[in-house]
Amino acid sequence: MLNISIVLYNPNWEQEVLPLVEELLQVKNLRKIYLLDNSEGREIHPKTEIKDPKLRYMHMPSNLGYGKAHNVALRESAYYKTDFHLVLNSDIRVKAEDIDAMHDFMLQNPTVGQLMPKVLNPDGSQQYLAKRLPTPLDVFGRRFLPAAWMAKRNARYELRDLDLTHPVNAPYLSGCFMFLRTKAAVEAGLFDERYFMYPEDIDLTRSIHRNYLTLYYPAWTIVHAHARDSYKNKHMLQIHIQNMCRYFNKYGWFFDRERRLFNRSL
Repeated sequence: MLNISIVLYNPNWEQEVLPLVEELLQVKNLRKIYLLDNSEGREIHPKTEIKDPKLRYMHMPSNLGYGKAHNVALRESAYYKTDFHLVLNSDIRVKAEDIDAMHDFMLQNPTVGQLMPKVLNPDGSQQYLAKRLPTPLDVFGRRFLPAAWMAKRNARYELRDLDLTHPVNAPYLSGCFMFLRTKAAVEAGLFDERYFMYPEDIDLTRSIHRNYLTLYYPAWTIVHAHARDSYKNKHMLQIHIQNMCRYFNKYGWFFDRERRLFNRSL
């Protein structure tokens, strides 16, 4: 069985959240969908015609951040011994039958701890969201240095030097769609709640990668309307920088033996 969690912050309910929920409720292996609302000031369930016992809306007492809010649902998956847990963004479009197919794949492949399908932009172009573990230059160079200076390095960071028509065991998979084996996520410690948002997906994937395969698997395709808020909003940029500094303080800025090992294995 499968639980799905979606963290919300002032979302577009009619155009984004409700159509996604309606599709997810068609998943045959679904146990529960958790809508974890970090929006400030919302005290009641939003007006919606979706009434289903598999849907649980939870308004957080404050904005917990991305990983900490998802952990609320992940702990319930662990408590109820739900085999799998899908961490999902509200700006994703995915077919219910594909989620069921991923569920079956994970059942048949116990060495896989995490799965992410091929991700497309709404215009059909590919998003390169399976990556090597980042160095400080990968993170801050692509944000602040001229694109031409970083082009070759970015391509390697985003695994464009590999054949992405085949599965890749990547140590960093995007948090927009994390199909997790619950046991693997629990063993990895769930999301590190010291991050408000941004590098928690890097941290969790690399932790699972130590003992399981963390697969980019292009047999299935989803669409992601990626907002890239830190490129448009100075406050979000500040949050991004602060949390990436926490990440490098934890693992090492320039000397990270595990990063070197995992990246070279690709």
